[in-house]
Amino acid sequence: MTVRHLFATPVFDVSLTTHQSFENFRAELEAACRMLAQEDAAGRAWCKANGYGGYTSYASLDDLPRRASVFGELKTILDRHAKAFAKELAFDLKGGRLALDSFWVNILKPGAAHSGHIHPHSVISGTAYVTVPKGASALRLEDPRLSLMMAAPPRAADAPEETRPFVYLRPQPGAVYMWESWLRHEVPANPAKADRISISFNYAWK
Repeated sequence: MTVRHLFATPVFDVSLTTHQSFENFRAELEAACRMLAQEDAAGRAWCKANGYGGYTSYASLDDLPRRASVFGELKTILDRHAKAFAKELAFDLKGGRLALDSFWVNILKPGAAHSGHIHPHSVISGTAYVTVPKGASALRLEDPRLSLMMAAPPRAADAPEETRPFVYLRPQPGAVYMWESWLRHEVPANPAKADRISISFNYAWK
């Protein structure tokens, strides 16, 4: 008997802790994120109007790698990892390239969440984790076939990760996750007593 595991959903998992000065790098990223939250009045207004529990620069700033050198350094690292992930995915870019076309800060307050969504105009999406307090919420990834499983029984509690309808990734500071942008994901309510800070991004095929 042969069982083939087809139509894989790869998730790229790497850490920034290999940076030669990781703690300083992480601290600089956190300081830059908090600086934006203080200075970006348009971003704070968007968060208030849209019920975002904390701060995100998603709808207000599109120049983070030029705004602070530490964001530029992170972009250089992410570019390298996105290239490696694209190779693992066997992408044929037809002479083009994957380019970082959106890059934004997320500061999720205690009790706040980010509902399920996809990134329809991108190829690879992901998040780098800057500050992850004890007990902070995980990243929840959803099986893209879930809506088609109308009559399927539930999975056993000890089912292999690749067969589960939801997978929870619990990052440490410095973790970077990347996935194909069609993969639905969300951040459940943050049960920690402190801010959960991350930087998300999208790569497009140029």
